[in-house]
Amino acid sequence: MIGEKPVVGIIANPVSARDIRRIVAYAGNMQITDRANIVLRLLAGLGAVGIERVLIMPENSGIRQHVVRGLQRSSRLGEERFPEVEYLDMAISAATEDSVDAARQMHAAGVAAIIVLGGDGTHRAVVSAGGDLPIAGVSTGTNNAFPRYQEPTTVGMAVGLAVSDPDLNEIALRPNKLLEVDIAGRREIALVDVAVVGERYIGARALWRAESFKELFVAFAETEVIGMSVIAGLLDPVDRDTPEGRCVRFDHSDNPACLLSAPIAPGIIETIGIESCSALLPDRAYPIGPQQGSIAFDGERELSFSTDDRPTVTLRTEAFRTIDVSACMKHGARARLLHDRGGVTSAAIIASQPQPEEPT
Repeated sequence: MIGEKPVVGIIANPVSARDIRRIVAYAGNMQITDRANIVLRLLAGLGAVGIERVLIMPENSGIRQHVVRGLQRSSRLGEERFPEVEYLDMAISAATEDSVDAARQMHAAGVAAIIVLGGDGTHRAVVSAGGDLPIAGVSTGTNNAFPRYQEPTTVGMAVGLAVSDPDLNEIALRPNKLLEVDIAGRREIALVDVAVVGERYIGARALWRAESFKELFVAFAETEVIGMSVIAGLLDPVDRDTPEGRCVRFDHSDNPACLLSAPIAPGIIETIGIESCSALLPDRAYPIGPQQGSIAFDGERELSFSTDDRPTVTLRTEAFRTIDVSACMKHGARARLLHDRGGVTSAAIIASQPQPEEPT
C-alpha cells in the first residue's frame, strides 16, 4: 500500500486512435514518441507541484523506452523536475483489458488519482475499474468527446495540486454523468453515448455507417465534438452538469421529420434522418426499441442482443469524478500555491508596477 504522500497513476493507451476509422475516415494516428512526450510533460507538471511518485501502466509498444530515456537524460543533466516512476507488475495483452487491469491495480494500491491518455473508450475502461478514484483526461484517441483538449503539462500540475490538498476537493473534483446498460442481467457503462444499430454482428466495432443507426442515448451532447453524441448536440444540446441526457430515434424513410448533417467521424459528415429527440431523465430505465441488433458504447460496438434480452438504458448522475484542471489552476494562482517561496511573489511584482494616474 502507498504511504501518506499522494501518488498519481498514469494509464497511457498505446493503441488508441488506431481503429478502422483511420481507413474509412481521416482519423489521426498519434505516434509512440508523441505519446511518450505527453507522459514526460505530465511527469514534469506533477513534479513541479511536489508529487514524488507516479505509477504507470506498462505496455510493449515503446512508450516506456522513450520515457525512460527522457528520465535518464534529465538525470544526467542534473535536473530534478521529474518524480520517481514505477511501472505496475502486470501481464500485457495490448488490448482494452490492460487499462482495466491497471485501473484495478492502481485503485488497490491507493493512488490518489489517475491520468488517462486515450479516447472515449479508454476513459470508459478506466472508470469501469477505478472505483471512486478521480480521473483527468488527455485526448489521444479517435473519439474524444469525453476528454477535453488540454496541455499535458498543465494537467499534471492541476492533478498534483488537487491530490495534495484535501481542502481542494470541492473546487477540484467535478461529478459526472454516465449511462448504464442492462442486457440480460449484464451491466455495462458508457461515459458519453450508447448507440443501437440494426446489425447483430460486432465486426470492426467502430461506427461510421449512418444507415444502420436505430437509437442513440447520450449523457451529454455538445456541438463541437466528433462522434455519435454530436447528433444529439446539433438537435438539442445538453451540458455535462445538467441532470438529464438525450434520446434520439432515427428515421431512414424517404420522409423523416428532420434531416441533419453531422460529423460522426473525423472528416465524415453524414446526412441523417431523425424521427425524434427527447429528454433522458436520471434513474429511469429506458427500454431499447429495436427487437434485435448490437449496442455500441462510446463509439465501439461490443454487444449484440435479441428479443429475449430486453436491454435498458439508465442515466446516472454523480456517478464518478474528474479533476477540473481550470479550477485547480485558478485556485493555485489565487492561493499562490505556484509561487517560488525563495523569490519575489507575483503579488509583489504587481504591487511594484506603476499605477495609472487618476484622471484630473
